Amino acid sequence: MGAIQALRGTQDILPTEIGYWQQIEATARDIFAKAVYQEIRPPIIEQTELFERGIGEATDVVGKEMYTFRDRGDRSISLRPEMTAGVVRAFIQHSLGAGVHRLWYTGPVFRYERPGAGRQRQFYQVGVENIGTQDPRADVEVIALATQLLQDLGLKSLKLDLNSVGQGEDRQRYREALVSFLSPYKSELDKDSQDRLDRNPLRILDSKDKRTQEIVGDAPSLLEYLGDESRQHFDRVQQLLGDLSINYHLNPCLVRGLDYYTHTAFEIKAESLGNEATVCGGGRYDGLVAELGGKETPAVGWAIGMERLVLLLQQLGEEKPPKLDFYLVSRGDRATAQALVLAQKLRYFGFSVELDLSGAAFGKQFKRADRSNAMACLVIGDAEAENQTVNLKWMATQKQEAIAQSQLLTMTDTLKKQMKH
Repeated sequence: MGAIQALRGTQDILPTEIGYWQQIEATARDIFAKAVYQEIRPPIIEQTELFERGIGEATDVVGKEMYTFRDRGDRSISLRPEMTAGVVRAFIQHSLGAGVHRLWYTGPVFRYERPGAGRQRQFYQVGVENIGTQDPRADVEVIALATQLLQDLGLKSLKLDLNSVGQGEDRQRYREALVSFLSPYKSELDKDSQDRLDRNPLRILDSKDKRTQEIVGDAPSLLEYLGDESRQHFDRVQQLLGDLSINYHLNPCLVRGLDYYTHTAFEIKAESLGNEATVCGGGRYDGLVAELGGKETPAVGWAIGMERLVLLLQQLGEEKPPKLDFYLVSRGDRATAQALVLAQKLRYFGFSVELDLSGAAFGKQFKRADRSNAMACLVIGDAEAENQTVNLKWMATQKQEAIAQSQLLTMTDTLKKQMKH
């Protein structure tokens, strides 16, 4: 029998690349903490009805891409295809209540679609949800957080696309106008767009088919169908983005792929990924809480695909190797036993220590120490074990000194200062 392989559309995140993931997560945690966003972790599996009601049965996500199965209790269960519906379900179930709730999350989501660069069937998202206010400042706050995260990671050549999808009445008027405009061209639309003409015509606006894009280019603009309230909200969002010097591009064809969006919709694209691939997408969804059984509660948020961020960071080539303070070399029964104890004590005092476990000759261990990028190498042989000493070698200067093991543990503050310089 052959070796078992990972399923198509899934990938192992190996130690050689985990640094990029940890860099994104650490940067996000720091930014979110400063904005007082609290982490929430909804489950990976949910009742299928949650996504049918929340996302919309007519969407591609629910209709074509969900992993759905019946469990032993004959209940329809789905792996989450996105995180917002689960966060809102938790918000309702646990009665988080009035006021503004600033939440963030990270974790895997699942969609059955063709795998590609930065696109997997199990992929990871990081995102935020601001629940409890209609204030346009909340829209701009979450956009500013996404912008800051991407900038702090060192990413450039980013473009913010902005639109308003209005409210239910606005969209209904526009839907009728759009269907009226597109119907004479039905035979010229791509097959997916032909199917969407009756079910979800707004999704035709973001078709990637060249001929469909040409037709849509002459279609009426959604912005022309906004009511006074929607127009005022959108104008305020644009004004506040200008106040923060966040550049944006109005894109009347931007509708996002899920049914729950209202008012502001936005995407941040990365030109370096080709065809301006979307890195971050989000918007306002004032009707979702009520749709899922809660009280009328406005909300706005976004999600970022981690895999695409990792690709961008790899293009920058700026991953920093893990910091290592000491590489500990030893040989001989007493020496190796003392090395283990010393390594653990140094870790307790806050140092990172790699203990060579090979038992190889000193020469081979020293070569590994040279490749480790450690600040210093610690050596315990037979003589050091007998005298309870350790040989300390600074890798940058090659300076060496023999000191008592007990003394090494009492001079931790001095060592930390030296390692900073």
